[in-house]
Amino acid sequence: MRRREFVFAAAAYWPCSTLAQTKVWRIAILDTATAELNKPNLDAFKKRLHELGYVERQNLIIEYRSADGRNERLSALASELITHNPNVIVVRGTPEVVAVKNATSTIPVVMSAVGDPVSLGVAASLSRPGGNITGLSSVTTDLEAKRVQHLAEMAPRMKRMASLGDLRNSAIRMQWGQVQAAAEALGLEVLLFDVRSAADVVQAFESAGREGVQGVRVGLDSTTRSNRRLVVDLSAKYKLPAIYAAKEFVEDGGLMSYAPDYAHLYSRAASMVDRILKGEQPADLPIELPSKFELALNLKAAQALDLKIPATLLARADEVIE
Repeated sequence: MRRREFVFAAAAYWPCSTLAQTKVWRIAILDTATAELNKPNLDAFKKRLHELGYVERQNLIIEYRSADGRNERLSALASELITHNPNVIVVRGTPEVVAVKNATSTIPVVMSAVGDPVSLGVAASLSRPGGNITGLSSVTTDLEAKRVQHLAEMAPRMKRMASLGDLRNSAIRMQWGQVQAAAEALGLEVLLFDVRSAADVVQAFESAGREGVQGVRVGLDSTTRSNRRLVVDLSAKYKLPAIYAAKEFVEDGGLMSYAPDYAHLYSRAASMVDRILKGEQPADLPIELPSKFELALNLKAAQALDLKIPATLLARADEVIE
């Protein structure tokens, strides 16, 4: 072979050889919402991974699954993801993390946002999880009290409110007690609506209308997330001021939300994934609590409900959507 032909042949071979030697990491994701509905959070997760040197279709493969509100599918989805031999599983939601825990005790798991992992039994403690699961909790003790307070400020004549959530989710059951206590402290009557499907959501709003409900607190679970546009539309239809447990509802036209910055939680989850891929053990990585919270308001939704947003709420708002 002539020298020039050898140089060209070597150059043509080198990229393939390098690619063959590159470690390709596999991340499986089981989330409460579809990738489309979860795009802002998923983008934040991928952005952080890219900053840390992981690039899809080069050294990273992501397998994403969602039960889209059908919790009976979670066990099968968790088992399916394991067949892809992921290096790490990332999970969002209380039923989802329970399904993954039941499916594997060896593959490292990072929670992007889960209610109370210690009460669930998926971690021994926040400081030392002790098993194959670590990550981020999305719950602090005074969140529900603040949501009820914000809703009462927005609707000062409210005497009766409703709370919507899927009671199959143990985090929603825990939060219900906090909502009750917060409402009682403000002299409010609160009705509970257990929603496990789109039909349940419709029926809940119909019942709220008949019961004279004047405001709604909407929890965050697989049912409400997968039906969030329906929830927002029904709140508008029944002229009910509503406070949501995630900003994505407000971005879809909802009135207001007070919640952790979920995009930030997903970004932090990506950093934890990186630490595990570099050799650290989930058992030794403390579970983090949310550190950033956002009050989001939608002016157009307020106008449609003939509500004047109190100056105190406007002053505290982190984001005002016009």
